[in-house]
Amino acid sequence: MNDELRHLIIEKLRRGEELPAEWARELFPSEKREYELVYHGKEREEDVLAETMAIPLQPVRTFGKNGHDWQNLLIFGDNLQVMRSLLEMKKAGKLLNADGSPGVRLVYIDPPFATKQDFHGTSDQKAYQDKIAGAKFIEFLRKRLILIRELMAPNGTICVHMDLRAVHYLKTILDELFGEPNFLCEIIWKSTSAHSDAKRVGAIHHTLLVYNRGPEWVWNTQYVPYAADYKEKYYRYKDKDGRLWKSTDLTGPGGRGPIYVWKGVKRAWRVTTENMRKYEKAGRLFYTRNGIPRLKQYWDEIEHRGGLPAQSIWDDKEVQTVVSWTDEGLGYPTQKSEGLLARIIKQSSNSGDLVLDAFAGSGTTLAAAEKLGRRWIGIDCGKLAIYTIQKRMLNLSRDIGNKGPRRDPQPFTLHNAGLYDFSKLKELPWEDWRFFALKLFGCKDEPHKIGGLKLDGKLKGASVLVFNHHENPGKRVDEETIQDIHSAVGKRVGTKFFIIAPRGVFDFQQDYIDLDTVRYYALRIPYSVIHELHQREFAALAQPSDEGAVNDIVDAWGFDFIQPPTVGYEVGCRRAKGESESFLKLKKFQSRARLRGQEVRGGLESFSMLMFDFDYDGNLFELDCFYFAHQMKESDWECGFPLQKIGKQVMAVFIDLHGNEAREVIPGVRFGAKLKGKKGRGKSEG
Repeated sequence: MNDELRHLIIEKLRRGEELPAEWARELFPSEKREYELVYHGKEREEDVLAETMAIPLQPVRTFGKNGHDWQNLLIFGDNLQVMRSLLEMKKAGKLLNADGSPGVRLVYIDPPFATKQDFHGTSDQKAYQDKIAGAKFIEFLRKRLILIRELMAPNGTICVHMDLRAVHYLKTILDELFGEPNFLCEIIWKSTSAHSDAKRVGAIHHTLLVYNRGPEWVWNTQYVPYAADYKEKYYRYKDKDGRLWKSTDLTGPGGRGPIYVWKGVKRAWRVTTENMRKYEKAGRLFYTRNGIPRLKQYWDEIEHRGGLPAQSIWDDKEVQTVVSWTDEGLGYPTQKSEGLLARIIKQSSNSGDLVLDAFAGSGTTLAAAEKLGRRWIGIDCGKLAIYTIQKRMLNLSRDIGNKGPRRDPQPFTLHNAGLYDFSKLKELPWEDWRFFALKLFGCKDEPHKIGGLKLDGKLKGASVLVFNHHENPGKRVDEETIQDIHSAVGKRVGTKFFIIAPRGVFDFQQDYIDLDTVRYYALRIPYSVIHELHQREFAALAQPSDEGAVNDIVDAWGFDFIQPPTVGYEVGCRRAKGESESFLKLKKFQSRARLRGQEVRGGLESFSMLMFDFDYDGNLFELDCFYFAHQMKESDWECGFPLQKIGKQVMAVFIDLHGNEAREVIPGVRFGAKLKGKKGRGKSEG
């Protein structure tokens, strides 16, 4: 700390002023490193771990038969809070690989790039345009990387996918968090074909930074297919017995290796003198005109590999980017190919290992992991991503690249984290409700007694009571109840006491009641947490309203409860360009959300997107098509689609900017679909 800062601190304290948060690193420095990336808003690792709120996972639906010891996880929520909850699972021994070892074996993340550059996706709309740049973007990633590191197995590996504009910052951050000695490799992936950029070299690659968690790691060498003329081009020599071979260099790479003289030649070699003698005795050495020894590598010894070991540049056919005419194209912005992910997964994990993708997007990591026999966890904060992944995992083809016959998926469960369905919570058995309530508000599950009163946990050192509405149906929590509790616990409870109960159970509206020196807080479900208990403002799980926002960074904090919007619409059939076209016109949209404890209402401006399942089976919504708000607005809040797509019934899902859904099942005849003995009407109101 320099003298100027020390003087400023003293003066502010004398005046009774608060110290700026950014001075924390100077006052409480973390472990000193030889170098680190310094920027505004950088938090201590200890604070990130301590202050990140762990929120419970609410199961929504399980697909496939229940697994005996593991079900793959697809989680809708902010990945920072979700990973804090997963860390609790790891500590409890619930995050296991098939061999019983704890922690994630491989992490792959493809976070949004802070480039402010437009990428083009479907309908020539920008695929995304990141809103957060510079220090804020780097800290966003760094906080998540801290949680990821703690989730990893001791021999785990992380692969971070980044473009050229931010990779240099990220490399420094990864060196800080994982240690420079744990840097394994940098892989250059050719992400697009050659193109011409005005006044600059065409950018056609992304970078994969690979780090290990500790001194040991899983590594399975991957091979790139031989070029068609590889054998003829390189294996040009032949022994007397007809064996084909090529000569390979025995000089130590970069001048490194044991230094000695071999038959008059002194240099650093790849092998020891003992191994050199073995090669000589076996007739494996070939000498150039200058007397330099080279090793004979026989074709029949490496032919079975099917290719050369993968190097640091990946541009072969197996890892090509997804294009519109490939079998696996989903039309999802920034989708990566299964071939790319398959190579990463095979390289750094084994069958039965746990693979995590915290920015799951279209689900390529999860699909490849499933096909390769790995366990998986996918997290995303976007409903579009979640429904895309759900459909993809239920309709997998057997082989990488979406080829081959269909395969049955391994069991996986969809969870909500941060946006909850209160109607389902109320139905939980008491012990499950108690556990959920404690976790929701970040309380420790710590049963204890004060004055004979049974209490359930602790929140920041203060006692917590979870009201048992199962045992006390119809009973209210009113001011008299608070008086009774105070009579039992008195000042022995300290200065704070928390009561968690369904919102409708409380008979008073204020957030707390003061009795003597004790403040009794009401923590209502559903309700956002009281402001003064937390250092940060709560934020919602923002949903995109155009393609440009699909991969926006979302930094949500806290939790809220589902409140379906109210919708009004008109559907029907018309003639367009000589063909029958079905349509839906949105005529009314009203959203409601509880943000930071306040009721927020909105109209069409709060509409995010409309999703369709054109042949809904009455059980499972499978995403067939979606329209962003900007597309609907440009068409006077109307969308059209071919009549022949319409089945017996259609499910339309209307989503607001906070992730709330209104689901409408609409008979196909209302869109003009013809069924036996029935004739559809031209227009219909909904």
